[in-house]
Amino acid sequence: MPAFCRDCLHAFENGPRCPACRSPRVLSHPELFDLSIAHMDCDAFYASVEKRDNPELESKPLIIGGGRRGVVSTACYVARIRGVRSAMPMFQALKLCPDAVVLKPRMSVYADVSKKIREMMKELTPDIEPLSLDEAFLDLTGTARLHGAPPAIMLARLVQRMKSDLGLTGSIGLSHNKFLAKIASDLDKPRGFSVIGQAETAAFLHDQPVTLIWGVGQATRASLEKAGIRHFSDLLRWEQMDLTARFGAMGDRLWHLARGQDHRRVSANAPVKSISNETTFSEDTTDTDILDGHIWRLAENVADRAKARALAGRVVTLKLKRADHSLLTRRLALRDPTQLADAIYRTARVLYDQVEPDQPYRLIGVGISELWPESAADTSGDLLDPQARQRGEAERATDEIRARFGPDAILKGRSLR
Repeated sequence: MPAFCRDCLHAFENGPRCPACRSPRVLSHPELFDLSIAHMDCDAFYASVEKRDNPELESKPLIIGGGRRGVVSTACYVARIRGVRSAMPMFQALKLCPDAVVLKPRMSVYADVSKKIREMMKELTPDIEPLSLDEAFLDLTGTARLHGAPPAIMLARLVQRMKSDLGLTGSIGLSHNKFLAKIASDLDKPRGFSVIGQAETAAFLHDQPVTLIWGVGQATRASLEKAGIRHFSDLLRWEQMDLTARFGAMGDRLWHLARGQDHRRVSANAPVKSISNETTFSEDTTDTDILDGHIWRLAENVADRAKARALAGRVVTLKLKRADHSLLTRRLALRDPTQLADAIYRTARVLYDQVEPDQPYRLIGVGISELWPESAADTSGDLLDPQARQRGEAERATDEIRARFGPDAILKGRSLR
């Protein structure tokens, strides 16, 4: 059976240890060197970056997220063992793990690391479809002759470079389509490498819960359970026409996925539709000074992400969630796309000033959409605000200083409110 060593990358026939270096980290599979669709997922990405940059955190439970009424962005594996999960309310996470260190996300730092990982991926294949800062699909079909090694070995080399050059680890899922590659990458985390071949697809999926399907949340799960569908084996009993009639396009998708069929291509040009950031307050508030400070910080985070992706947005969105959980959303289209925090902040503040605060707010968010390449950003200036260009130049200079000396090297006064 084809095998290779994940430490020295030596390829050989199946065995419990590598014949070259005697490492037990051996991966073997009948289709190991025939598969080329992969999903790479960094291990607890935000938390791993923070532990890399501050070794004192290495053995401590670490949560990246907001205040007590915020949610967990991610948690290290020490905290996950205690039951902490992404998107969990912060108060619940701290009940499970009261000794956790809690840090706010440093999005500009994570975006910079993400760009470096993306450059490593580009050395393997141009067919990369990012899903977020820390995960992506890769299609390495036809690259074996170019690299002198099959995709599996090149992917193992990728995560080795991530560890040696960036101090981060990742997990690989390898299969014959995107659906199964993403499932595989979650099977053996952290530092995992899992394979799902064509021959085993039906047997592997048969008894798996339908919640394994990306996008099946609580509402969809409840609808499926009402129809007696809990596992892939339940889906196999339905005719395609009946599933589609009951669940629409989702039903047709479920019919194909139940059989391990996914014909989506790895698309390097899959567009990012929006960039946003939001925060949940520890206490509901209508205090304009507090809200203004949050609007600036959120605008700065959105701008950092836009700059990291070389994008700009023409529509600015302000999102407010009231104490009764009702949502209020306002949008304003700009004359030119922007990636400047100053422009995003000023537009979001105009939108905020248009809202009558009929009750306290528990959440605020800022975002940009209708995205353009950064070459189209902030080109014509604002005749009604002659200082806008000067503030833009100052922001670019500030970006350079923060890149050299850290994100806290320069802070706006309003961000301290």
